[in-house]
Amino acid sequence: MKGVAVAMLTTERVQHKEQLEKAYRIRTEVFVEEQGVPVEAEIDEHENASSHVLISYDGEPAGTGRVRVVDGVAKLERICVREKFRKHQIGKAVMEALEAIAREQGLSKAKLHAQTQAAGFYERVGYKTDSEVFMEENIPHVRMIKSLI
Repeated sequence: MKGVAVAMLTTERVQHKEQLEKAYRIRTEVFVEEQGVPVEAEIDEHENASSHVLISYDGEPAGTGRVRVVDGVAKLERICVREKFRKHQIGKAVMEALEAIAREQGLSKAKLHAQTQAAGFYERVGYKTDSEVFMEENIPHVRMIKSLI
């Protein structure tokens, strides 16, 4: 009988520059190269005020996201997974890590701006649409919210 190889997911809170650079590379690959977001819009003035997470799949950087506090609510942003790692529960791991940070900060509600093509994913992890469709960087989005308690 052959053994089954199990992929290893690793979740890290970004603590140093090398980790943050890996997160930026993932974001550049997904948002800038794949979706055409201008690089100057992708890395913004909120980077230092945010807590970032990095998810690796068998040691290779696979997904990332950040969370910051806006008006007493956790705002989850820049959530993305590299194309070759989609369908491996990486997005779910990113969301769980960001929500854990928000709860540690005493926040009871999370919000995000979801690309409409990804809204179904966010619904599956407990978010509800809270707005009409609006445009960000020429991509249709909706605001979504979730109670963290």
